Amino acid sequence: MKLNEIIFTDSLPSLDLHGVDRDYAVIKINEFIHDNYIMGNENVVIVHGISGGIIKKTTHDTLKKNKYVLDYQVYAGNVGCTIVELLHK
Repeated sequence: MKLNEIIFTDSLPSLDLHGVDRDYAVIKINEFIHDNYIMGNENVVIVHGISGGIIKKTTHDTLKKNKYVLDYQVYAGNVGCTIVELLHK
């Protein structure tokens, strides 16, 4: 499903990064993306929060470099989340 078609994120696999530092966030994001690519999921959600923006920036920088990510954007319904479109197997 294309990112602009997603209305609700409740049914999508999600990763919550509240309380983690940048280095651990990079590890968790890459593991999460890889696992969901292997499982054949098309879209996932990463919850990075909105305070300070450090983990959000880390999330987006990590997604830019990940070979399994087609596209990503901040979710319009909650700016503390980023929705991700993964490559199709």
